[in-house]
Amino acid sequence: MDDLIRSHRRWLKDSIRKTVDWNATGQSRDLPPPPAQKPVPPNARTVALPEPDLFDSVCTAGLLRVLRSRRSIRRYAHTPLSLEELAFLLWATQGVTERHGDEATFRPVPSAGARHAFETYLYCRWVETLEEGIYRYLPLEHRLLFEFTEPGLAARISKACFGQRFVGQGAVTFFWSVIPYRMEWRYGPAAHRVLPMDVGHVCQNLYLSAEAIGAGVCAVAAYDQEALDALLHLDGEEEFVIYLAPVGKHAMSA
Repeated sequence: MDDLIRSHRRWLKDSIRKTVDWNATGQSRDLPPPPAQKPVPPNARTVALPEPDLFDSVCTAGLLRVLRSRRSIRRYAHTPLSLEELAFLLWATQGVTERHGDEATFRPVPSAGARHAFETYLYCRWVETLEEGIYRYLPLEHRLLFEFTEPGLAARISKACFGQRFVGQGAVTFFWSVIPYRMEWRYGPAAHRVLPMDVGHVCQNLYLSAEAIGAGVCAVAAYDQEALDALLHLDGEEEFVIYLAPVGKHAMSA
């Protein structure tokens, strides 16, 4: 066993055993909780998304069929997603089912203490009615915020994932960034144990909801951290990429 594997195992064991000083967390010190969503810049360009009561038109598969057929898919049809389909995937992974002010929400995925420490960024390559570019999901409003576009995004994304070409070739690539303080505010150092679990819940919902609309997903954890953070204009300290997954219609159905 090499030294890197040993060090990672020690980190995991130490984080599990670690005793949390609950008097030191932001919550115990009566600090206000961080907001559940990053702020929207003034005069930003946002896109309204179809509401959840319309999702029956795009999602007709039964859960048992979805569970049986779910696989990691790396080949995608050159077929766009509809805005309704994208809205369904976003709601299924990070949509809000119940809101308690601007700091606490219930969602279709579980999260330790309902902290939901992630932001969802999208590279929209083929989505009907949307310009190609980088967007951020606004779960509190169920809208898309247009961030920016520039030439060569698909190639840059693939390069940042160590040359895995399929990552930039789906209709949409989901990127989840983490804002650690959202979880640290309540759990202090123990936050770092539950964050990887929470993002796994999010991505599993993407797998299942994508399968329900005839699309495939392949989760990706092999990427150049600095390159992806820079591509999405993240600072790499208070917010950084933790997971990503391209999505596209099954190639066999093209």
